[in-house]
Amino acid sequence: MTAEGHIIFAVASAIFAKRAELTPVLAQGDWWHIISATLLTCLLPDIDHPRSLLGQRLRWLSHPIARIFGHRGFTHSLLAVLGGLWLFQVNIPQGWIIPADVLQGMVLGYLSHILADMLTPAGVPLLWPCRWRFRLPVLRSSQNGNQLERVFCYVLVGLALWFPPGSLPFGAEGWTAQIINQAQSGFNQLIKQVPGH
Repeated sequence: MTAEGHIIFAVASAIFAKRAELTPVLAQGDWWHIISATLLTCLLPDIDHPRSLLGQRLRWLSHPIARIFGHRGFTHSLLAVLGGLWLFQVNIPQGWIIPADVLQGMVLGYLSHILADMLTPAGVPLLWPCRWRFRLPVLRSSQNGNQLERVFCYVLVGLALWFPPGSLPFGAEGWTAQIINQAQSGFNQLIKQVPGH
């Protein structure tokens, strides 16, 4: 996906996440915080590609990452996704430098990039270092493909704007919160079973 496509897709993701109340923080968050933060990180996974928009500006960082992991390696993996999902659950102390809605917007931008790349024929290696690629190749690479990508992403923005706020059971009492709470209680039980804790 092109940088333009990732940016438009990230805007659609931010609008949808806020309107669907994906998390309580996003539901109550400031629109400017969420969209700005999402845009800030939506190109970050491509730091592993020296010719990407971000890679060209941060060559000193992009070249070593590309050499070590390759393009669409670790930065596009489930490890990065799990790290992002964990950050969704971090409780930000009051008065901290980064507000919680900004942090979640940044995570959302990163995750939107990985989801968008899954829509291309190349897919992403979610189980990195295993080389299996996960893909749902809706978007093709070509000059006409770029036009299709642009239209597709703008349609997603339109659908996200049309989406009725709070209509899916996400948020504090929704199914996502229940899954996360169960995972946390299971993790806490595992920690209690470790000797010395």
